[in-house]
Amino acid sequence: MDSAQTTASAAAATGGVAAGGNGMMITQSNDASPVDSSATIAGTASTPTDDQKQNLTQVINSIQKTLGVLHQLYLTVSSYNVAAQLPLLQRLNNLVLELDNMTRLAEKCNIQVPMEVLNLIDDGKNPDEFTRDVLNSCIAKNQITKGKTDAFKGMRRHLLEELEQAFPDEVEIYREIRAASAAEAKRAAQAQSMLPNGDVKVKTEN
Repeated sequence: MDSAQTTASAAAATGGVAAGGNGMMITQSNDASPVDSSATIAGTASTPTDDQKQNLTQVINSIQKTLGVLHQLYLTVSSYNVAAQLPLLQRLNNLVLELDNMTRLAEKCNIQVPMEVLNLIDDGKNPDEFTRDVLNSCIAKNQITKGKTDAFKGMRRHLLEELEQAFPDEVEIYREIRAASAAEAKRAAQAQSMLPNGDVKVKTEN
């Protein structure tokens, strides 16, 4: 285990940079440098949404690095011999460093993943199946709701026809009240969309 301790000490002394068995350098950037810190302080225009995206990007990059280290470790173990002892220890050290980096980066992300997605991944299935099932469920519920809405509209129309035959004057007054109420609501909506200088507020599409 002297080789592992030597590798770990070298990685700590170089600021989290460890050399893989194939000469590949794996850099662990846990703490921000003074330049990064000053840039963060200077960039006051960043929004929480941008920070969340940046944190998520860092976690994704860390995951990809971890997968690369695991692949290298698999290659080393599959063709292990005495000469591969040092590369094996180095890659194990790289894996520990990257997992620690991933844990610290993940603490900055506030993302909730449904348990169904994790269960699908554990079962070896594609997590996109969860999105497909959710969309299909939403479409089915939307069709059910649309059917109920159409049924209520049909019942309202039928009731108005029946009431118009029995109480034509009252139904006529009701229609006038509904038309006046709709016109007033339209004018109020237009007034709210007007700016103080008389310009019309244009709704931008996202």
